[in-house]
Amino acid sequence: MTPAITADWMRMMARYNAWQNAWFLDVCETLDPAELTRDRGAFFESILGTLSHLLWGDALWMSRFDGGAAPEGGIATSPRLFPDWPTFAPARRTMDARILDWTATLDDNACAGDLSWFSGAMGRDVTKSRSLVFTHFFNHQTHHRGQVHGMLTATGVTTSDTDLFFLPDDPSKETP
Repeated sequence: MTPAITADWMRMMARYNAWQNAWFLDVCETLDPAELTRDRGAFFESILGTLSHLLWGDALWMSRFDGGAAPEGGIATSPRLFPDWPTFAPARRTMDARILDWTATLDDNACAGDLSWFSGAMGRDVTKSRSLVFTHFFNHQTHHRGQVHGMLTATGVTTSDTDLFFLPDDPSKETP
């Protein structure tokens, strides 16, 4: 049995996601494009490849959650969905706003029950609890940001705090 989550938890996680992505965007903006696309031996190769996959995943899950358009391609092509920083950065900001706006509409009932979808990765229809799927959505973001955090640290970039308890209580103070 999957424990229930609440709409307030979803909004907190959406804020955390946007807060973390904001400092990634600021830091990556200062890097040379070659640093962003250099193969670093990560699963999705580069900083930009990993961030592109993450944004692809967010778009895919959001299409299931809010009925919006799904991204093109699959997991294998996701690292190349956003080939350069000027294409990626505004799309990331738009997605973070979409996630925040969507969670603002949720109530606890919207977090209950099941979600069904066709999984391209599994090649079949899947039904799972919304609590599990929503938790996976935010966990996927944290997992891949952790990979990017490691790659950024390796470039010599001073990184920001990533612990959830550092998320400011006041949303207006969520600048990196």
